Amino acid sequence: MRLSRSRICAAAVAGVLATVGLTACGSDSGTPQLTWYVNPDGVDTLKQLASDCSTDDYTIQVRELPSSATDQRTQLARRLAAEDSTTDLMSLDPVFVPEFASAGWLAPLPDEYASAAVDDDVLAGAAQTAQWEDQVVAFPQWANTQVLWYRKSLAKAAGLDMTKPVTWDQLIKGASQHNGTIGIQANRYEGYVVLISALVSGAGGAIVEDTEAGNEADVTIDSDAGRAAAKIIHDIAASPAAQADLTVSNEGTTQAQMFAEGTAGEFMVNWTYIYKAYEAEADFADLGWARYPQTVAGEESKPPIGGIQIGVGAYSQHPDFAMEAAACVTTPEAQRQLAVNDGLMPSRASVYETPELREAYPADLLALFRESIDTGGPRPQSAYYSKISGAIQSTWHSPDSVDPDSTPEESATFLREVLEGKALL
Repeated sequence: MRLSRSRICAAAVAGVLATVGLTACGSDSGTPQLTWYVNPDGVDTLKQLASDCSTDDYTIQVRELPSSATDQRTQLARRLAAEDSTTDLMSLDPVFVPEFASAGWLAPLPDEYASAAVDDDVLAGAAQTAQWEDQVVAFPQWANTQVLWYRKSLAKAAGLDMTKPVTWDQLIKGASQHNGTIGIQANRYEGYVVLISALVSGAGGAIVEDTEAGNEADVTIDSDAGRAAAKIIHDIAASPAAQADLTVSNEGTTQAQMFAEGTAGEFMVNWTYIYKAYEAEADFADLGWARYPQTVAGEESKPPIGGIQIGVGAYSQHPDFAMEAAACVTTPEAQRQLAVNDGLMPSRASVYETPELREAYPADLLALFRESIDTGGPRPQSAYYSKISGAIQSTWHSPDSVDPDSTPEESATFLREVLEGKALL
């Protein structure tokens, strides 16, 4: 099911754009042309949104960014640092919003847009990452989180009650004893930092604190929480449950192991799109899901927060049109289609209640997604995030070299030096 132009316009006018009005949707023959740089998730739906949100006054052209979040950030940063006037809209990983806003690359949302973009319907995790220094600087489009995906047969063999919180230690033991594996993202890339941050947050700590202090932020990964996170990574790497490609693992490689022949499957942390990815599998009935595992038994886990925020380029020649377009591609109607078509979950609570989502997903899975986004732990929100991420990647990789007694301390020392300009990545 695709969005009709009339439905997009109706949603935009009745909802997000009620106070400012949306130019009537019409043909694609008008000028100027707005360029929207998108990440490579749900591209067909995004292209349809661009077409449906084009009006008689402007059209929206989609250009695809690289698959890696780091490469996406690099391409956009180079354009905006050069004050590129053709970067009108951009799809941003939430962790890059503070950096882009601090650099003056994002146009802050005018009040009439800002109040609607992060109103009470927007889940807390998504609303938080759309703001920086008391300004709304992006439109939440879709929100992402990780949950624990698993083979029900493996969990049963391991004697685990998956209706209750489970710990990483339980999963490692259960998988090791029953020919299963543990699926994590541990290549030297952003996905590994997602894992580390979630493990540290789940133990009550943080990689850095007081992030609005910029390069003078407090580096706090050398802590009990940091050591708890390091122990889990060490234990996975040293266990029989470690996957053969652990040191280069990513979302796709771990996804491929769930129903691999010759094994009992896996316990895997991965994003919301996994449900749709497995829906056609012959063994789909054996797929289970639960909240992100606990780092410390008895302490609520902090699932990672991801997703996409839509920013408007500060140097756009058509900022009014770009704001209008960004509001249009982030309406509840647009979010619903991204979820149904592509497994990219809404940032708005109300969309989870729609008949289309209730038909597309089990009720308990929708509730798990929504709860995880609302109570999860975002990665550090910092204008220096790319340096923070790079420093953590360089000192925690490879996972089979992680030592709970030394890695947190070494990474803290190096990260401080990087932030102070005394060391280079």
